[in-house]
Amino acid sequence: MPLQPVTSSVSPRQRQFEALARAHAGDLFRFGYWLCGDEALAQDLVQETLLRAWRALDSLRDGMAAKAWLLTILRREHARLYERKSFDLTEIDENLPDDAAWASPEQAASDTELRAAMLKLPTKYREPLLLQVLGGLSCEEIAAELGGTPGAVMTQLFRARQKLRELLDADRRGVARGMP
Repeated sequence: MPLQPVTSSVSPRQRQFEALARAHAGDLFRFGYWLCGDEALAQDLVQETLLRAWRALDSLRDGMAAKAWLLTILRREHARLYERKSFDLTEIDENLPDDAAWASPEQAASDTELRAAMLKLPTKYREPLLLQVLGGLSCEEIAAELGGTPGAVMTQLFRARQKLRELLDADRRGVARGMP
């Protein structure tokens, strides 16, 4: 009896999802890690994100919006973790990969200083900045994610960087005077 060729039992939907997961897993992990500061929790967030994405894959109409769609799912998964919990903020590990996308105020700060300063930013400034810097989203994509206009997002990003610079400068002045 001749050997029959093995036919793949992988559906087009599975192939689409696998390609989506491979293409964006790194970005999801970086964003999740930045949000929670814990590698294991970030991996769990990515897994939960991918599980929800698999279940809702049919609702993804535009493949070009996949990254923003996945980042939104991850952001919501992270929020679900803390809806009913109080938590302590932890410091970022030194092994967070460098990212050239960080703009001017951030370049001068260490990871720990930067994370502490960014955690002090109001959410309305912190979220767009994270989505732009870690997620690589454009102002239009951020506006769609957060329910605003691109102009408002540009203003929030400008103000976020301004406030971040002020926080970092204030922290440095405090350290220079010997304050903790």
